Amino acid sequence: MKVALLAILGLFLGALGGAALGIGAGLAWVEIAQTTSFEGYSGMLVFLTFMPLGAAIGGAGGAALFAVLAMRDDAIAIERAPAAEPARSQD
Repeated sequence: MKVALLAILGLFLGALGGAALGIGAGLAWVEIAQTTSFEGYSGMLVFLTFMPLGAAIGGAGGAALFAVLAMRDDAIAIERAPAAEPARSQD
């Protein structure tokens, strides 16, 4: 259950981060490639192409990363042996 919840959290955070990076990459592409802004073409390119692609890639990557970290934590975690009861004094 812990792995699934962390994978969903990774999906959410990865999608947010990927969308932000996609917008940044799209804006850079528009400037570098000198894309026309006629009737908002450059905005549609950024927000309908780069942002969804970034969100999809970031979501998949974030979910995979968080799931691997959660599974690895279970494998590495070492349980402590229960502490021995203190010796009782004989009265």
